Amino acid sequence: MTGSAWRRTRFGAAAMGAALLAGGVLTAVIGGGGAANAAASTCGVLFDDFSYASSTDAKFTGNGWVARSNAGGPGVPGATWKASNITFPTVDGQKVAQLESSTDGTAAGTVQSEFLTAERRFKEGTYAARIKFHDAPVSGPDGDHVNETFFAIGPAQTQTFDPLYSELDFSEYLPNGGWGEQGPINYQTSWNGYQDDPWVARNAHDQQRTSIAGWHDIMATVSGEHVKYYIDGTLVGDQSYDDATGTYPVWPRASMSVNFNLWFIDTAAHTGGNSVYQEQVDWFFHSKDTVLTPAQVASATAGYRSGGKTFEDTLGTGTCSNPPTTPPVTPPVTPSATPTVTPTTPGTPANCTSARAWAWSQVYLSGDRVKHNGHLWQANWWTQGSEPGLTAQWRDLGPC
Repeated sequence: MTGSAWRRTRFGAAAMGAALLAGGVLTAVIGGGGAANAAASTCGVLFDDFSYASSTDAKFTGNGWVARSNAGGPGVPGATWKASNITFPTVDGQKVAQLESSTDGTAAGTVQSEFLTAERRFKEGTYAARIKFHDAPVSGPDGDHVNETFFAIGPAQTQTFDPLYSELDFSEYLPNGGWGEQGPINYQTSWNGYQDDPWVARNAHDQQRTSIAGWHDIMATVSGEHVKYYIDGTLVGDQSYDDATGTYPVWPRASMSVNFNLWFIDTAAHTGGNSVYQEQVDWFFHSKDTVLTPAQVASATAGYRSGGKTFEDTLGTGTCSNPPTTPPVTPPVTPSATPTVTPTTPGTPANCTSARAWAWSQVYLSGDRVKHNGHLWQANWWTQGSEPGLTAQWRDLGPC
């Protein structure tokens, strides 16, 4: 992984027949009155069920994947990246891609793992993967600041706040915390760019302060200057502009690679011995320039599997004559646009009588009020999954 993700300080569906599989699964799913925002003619799809023998399997590399072995970030400086730590066992009855990383608390004794697409072929459209996250190591003491990830990233910055910098972190799961946060916590982050010294990040993020151990369908759609994130079909984030100012676009501006990565933020929380962590990926799916619903993705992937198709790559072969329609873009919130609020006299408790407790899965609109951690909060704009007190989406109206 290149870019900035390790540098920031953190602020079922019915099976479908084999007859549909000859390049026609997605057409069958969205055709004949499918989703209104799905293109009538697709721009191609990539589906991989990860049915390989090893990371050196000619089919694995021939299908466009690379298991990382080169040194560098993210993670512990001096750590080793081992391509052999990408394996393909059967887990819970399915063949999967498995990442395994370990640490003994030292740089020399830290091994990290990553596999990624060799080419940058991804920008707008639908991204999805079924991933098994873990709260504890498979062996050794628990507590390490490990990051279980699925993301897409473009070329590295060539200048501060590079206008072409593109990075979408679909999921960064920290079961034991990190970056000054307690775990478990899961992030979705869209990037505009960053400045090195002093460190300034331009991004938007949402988070869930709960365990997501186990299997989950992680999905995102990129269209109409919006990046929408889903977990198991539930919308958990809709990001267009940076959190800090509301003025910098965070949707991708350049083509990206797709990456799965298991790495250690630091070794500060290690308590001794050698700890081994894993992350499994059941399948990956991408629909180019076509926005699908979670149900349509579930139907498409079930169709490939029921027909015994383990890999499909038709990216770039569609005509894209009917681009997907998108909802209106919400205008950026400028620093001078201050939401209208009822002032609270300093030292006087806010009136929290009619406010409900904040819930991470609830969608809130501008002006909505909630109670959280003993305070009354008002939403500055559309938000979901962003905890009051930690993000720019909320204005503190005072203690209850």
